[in-house]
Amino acid sequence: GATIAAHAQPLRYGLSLMNRWVSEGGNPFADAKWDEAWKTSGVDAAAWEEIRKGLGHETHRWLQALNSPREVTELELSGMIGSIAHLAYHLGAIRQIDRQARGPKEGTFLG
Repeated sequence: GATIAAHAQPLRYGLSLMNRWVSEGGNPFADAKWDEAWKTSGVDAAAWEEIRKGLGHETHRWLQALNSPREVTELELSGMIGSIAHLAYHLGAIRQIDRQARGPKEGTFLG
């Protein structure tokens, strides 16, 4: 199974491509190197901090882009919606890897 870092890095990379698309246009996915993003396995504290900061930065940039009205094609809209599913997939995988990220157990939260 992949590590949390191995899920965080491709997510960061994917969001960076979406942010490039917003800022530069064109197709940043045409030359994407997904294999590089998935090579992340065990990381030291400094590398983990860099991944986390980078993921936070790209996430905030993408949220700003999603909140900014713009004209998009049907294909672009599909990509934007797909980015949300991509985020959900990786966050779900991280929750499965780390018991502490799973949230409260049944019956232990106020409803």
